[in-house]
Amino acid sequence: MDSPAANAAFAKQINIKFPLLSDMNKKMLREYGILKGYDVQNETYQWAQRSNIVIDKNGVVQHIEEGDSAVDPNTAMSVCVDLHKKQTSK
Repeated sequence: MDSPAANAAFAKQINIKFPLLSDMNKKMLREYGILKGYDVQNETYQWAQRSNIVIDKNGVVQHIEEGDSAVDPNTAMSVCVDLHKKQTSK
């Protein structure tokens, strides 16, 4: 849900080099089921479940991690490294 600039600042803060998706129109969040809502005094507010989704070069989802552990990009990076190793060994 954050802007590209906010995502870039967050990536710099946690020292990651891969791009973070900016989904300000919430299309991907809805499609992946990670857009959440909560009600406060008859109004619904939306928030995004923090998630790491690794999609390979063919557009196939290879890994989804949701929740507090998704703040740490190491698991997603490991999945990416493993995918790269599989592709280069072919």
